[in-house]
Amino acid sequence: MFTGIIETVGKVTGVDRGAESACLHIDAPGLAEELRIGDSVAVNGACLTVTAGEGSQVTFEAVRETLEKTNLGALRPGGRVNLERALRADGRLDGHIVQGHVDGVGVVRELRREGDDVRLFVDCGPEVAEVLVAKGSVAVDGVSLTVVDARPGGFDVALIPHTLAETTLGELRAGHRVNLEADVLGKYVKRYLGRIAGA
Repeated sequence: MFTGIIETVGKVTGVDRGAESACLHIDAPGLAEELRIGDSVAVNGACLTVTAGEGSQVTFEAVRETLEKTNLGALRPGGRVNLERALRADGRLDGHIVQGHVDGVGVVRELRREGDDVRLFVDCGPEVAEVLVAKGSVAVDGVSLTVVDARPGGFDVALIPHTLAETTLGELRAGHRVNLEADVLGKYVKRYLGRIAGA
């Protein structure tokens, strides 16, 4: 489990592609040194397991399902990714409950800057849009954000200067693909109501 509070931004140094998976090599100074093989890390919001590490370099293996259902399959050397270690049982939950299970990939429609107001507009499929509510939570590339407005086919969130400085979200442009995870509570409510309606 994660919180959506990004610890650092890593840089992709290599991608070794196989027939069914890919090894992602990421430079993460300050974080990699504290990781151990087997640790869980959210990479752009997708939960991956550390398979190797040396110095500031850490390696993850992503299976075909992950590569196809997230934006990790498009990573190239030089790309930047948001990183967060799994939440400790005695840790603070500063963002919201993030499972690291990407519900869908959205497409950035616009990153609008008007003075200090920065608004990110994302188009997405019904698997995400139908469980979002205004003032609810959503994770965008692993970053915990509050929904400003939810609508059929998309949503928008406000980005504060700290988020822009400490994550990759300030680099987004129209057409960029982002990993999305809806609030798990909303998903359970939708499932429950669906069962009642079906009965």
